[in-house]
Amino acid sequence: MNQPRKKMIVVGGGTAGWMAASAIARMLPHAASVELIESAEIGIVGVGEATLPHLRAYLQTLGLDEAEFMAATHATYKLGIEFRDFGKPGDAYLHPFGDFGRPLNDVPFLHWWLRMHALGQGGEIADYCVANVMAAQKRFSPPAADPDALLSAYSYAYQFDATRFGPFLRGFAEARGVKRTEGKIVSVERDGGTGDVVALVLESGTRIEGDLFVDCSGFRSLLLGDALGEAWEDWSHWLPCDRAMALPCASPSGEIEPLTRATAMPAGWRWRIPLQHRVGNGYVYSSAHLSDDAASAAILGAIEGEPLADPRVLRFKAGRRKRSWSHNVIAVGLASGFLEPLESTSIYLVQIAIQQLVDLFPIGGIQAADRDEFNAQVDYEYDRIRDFLILHYHASTRDDSDFWRDVRHMPIPDSLADKIELFRRAGRIQRYSRGLFFAPSWIAVLIGQGVMPQGWDQRVDTANPHELGQALGRLRVQIASDVATLPGHRVALGLQA
Repeated sequence: MNQPRKKMIVVGGGTAGWMAASAIARMLPHAASVELIESAEIGIVGVGEATLPHLRAYLQTLGLDEAEFMAATHATYKLGIEFRDFGKPGDAYLHPFGDFGRPLNDVPFLHWWLRMHALGQGGEIADYCVANVMAAQKRFSPPAADPDALLSAYSYAYQFDATRFGPFLRGFAEARGVKRTEGKIVSVERDGGTGDVVALVLESGTRIEGDLFVDCSGFRSLLLGDALGEAWEDWSHWLPCDRAMALPCASPSGEIEPLTRATAMPAGWRWRIPLQHRVGNGYVYSSAHLSDDAASAAILGAIEGEPLADPRVLRFKAGRRKRSWSHNVIAVGLASGFLEPLESTSIYLVQIAIQQLVDLFPIGGIQAADRDEFNAQVDYEYDRIRDFLILHYHASTRDDSDFWRDVRHMPIPDSLADKIELFRRAGRIQRYSRGLFFAPSWIAVLIGQGVMPQGWDQRVDTANPHELGQALGRLRVQIASDVATLPGHRVALGLQA
């Protein structure tokens, strides 16, 4: 359908802003012109050092070269997230980007393993996950192209310097016609009748009109929150952490682990994200249980290398806007909502909002149905991630601090309670076809934190236990053997071993 190009204004030049501008410029150049406004006076938060495998699809859709991206952002490969001390002190498990075993006779592998585990056989379920074994051996190679190969049963993501991602995308976007304007927004003009935003006024006096405004202004939520007054839905009663104390440190010698690590702490948890040139660290904590000074001392005491900067505190509140698209303003990233980075979902939420914007890009005028569908899809993603994050706190037996006693006993959403009960009875996972966190993710966290099913699919009882044990043993040995042929992570990155 031929229609005038819309003028889309992106507010904010961090990761979310340049991802949105790049995607629209690449995928909808006939439908929209893009102007991005950012101010050098306003720093960027730089969230999202650790990502999920979905980011690869974004880079591929834009036609960006993986090697160039990794070099520009000092990226490493990531096979999952390791959780230490979450179920109880001394525990450790990996939430891998890959499957556990393979289905047999249409019965998920988990159930075959559960039967053998009940007999005291079969080893650890992690031994049947290629990504798990690779991460433990600090090896990496892209998945095999042959879907029948064991080494095809995993995916991977990136760990990168988030402050370098926006500038990397800026060159791509400007080469495709995105106009960048330097300036600080001092006022927002709205239509007296519709309430739509019609123009932004910069400190210089420049007035910039637009048809569609994408708010990537971060926690400030300059357009959706401040100008339109869209309400905030507070989830801090489920996710009480509201601070992060972050600092980089020098890389330790030796192999680079292809994983992000989350370690439980007395008032929250801390992250460790290894990049090519440094390690990112942070302590996510509840200010009701720990002071900023104590958090700073704790993270300084936990890092493994020389600090490369002073600790800096980030303040946030878990939750999301009631609507991420209101009038002609769409919020992307932190302007829309925030969930703590326990499962590396920040950039995924940016990406999914951009994808929904592309899918629902207005034809002619903006329709209420488009807004409603966008908001429903974004809410669906936030709700799913929220439940998964709460699971890490609720499914814990820690009793060593007020924080852990509070979070393990707090009420949880009914949607999460239903999922846990379904799994606890017979190892079943709620099925869905889109979004994040499919069966392997729930299996990893539930079993990793000690939630074991009381039963299994009855079809596995027809198998001979001896023969089943032998089959599982052969699979375990084959995975270990195949992984042992892969290069170390440094070699895979092209770095000196």
